[in-house]
Amino acid sequence: MTARAAHPLHRPASGFTLFELLVVMLIIGLLASYVGPRYFAQVGKSEVKAARAQMDALEKSLEQYRLDVGRFPTTEQGLASLVTKPNNEPKWGGPYLKKAVPPDPWGTPYQYKSPGEHSEFDLVSLGKDRRAGGTGEDADINNW
Repeated sequence: MTARAAHPLHRPASGFTLFELLVVMLIIGLLASYVGPRYFAQVGKSEVKAARAQMDALEKSLEQYRLDVGRFPTTEQGLASLVTKPNNEPKWGGPYLKKAVPPDPWGTPYQYKSPGEHSEFDLVSLGKDRRAGGTGEDADINNW
């Protein structure tokens, strides 16, 4: 038996055609346009949940401060008093947070007011737009 010589113009088929690549890219694009908005909507919801969780932790720390000192920190003392002892506070038993007071998930400091207009103290995150008011992800998040 003799081996057949390969014809010089005959090559084995390998790789993808341009049409096949375009079809695959079209399918990937359709999937991304369907999944992308749903994914980014979940990211916004998770930031709101993170802000609520941080505010809950801050509220618990403020309650512990009140139990030790007998009152909540003043607006002037602010949330920093949870980490650093304020002047003239002999009953301070902190720090009440392990680390510095975190900013909200959008990088803005929480607003604290004591006495508050809505409760003993008001704690507010301005949301994604960093402005008072808003709706959806831009809505303010507060403790009342």
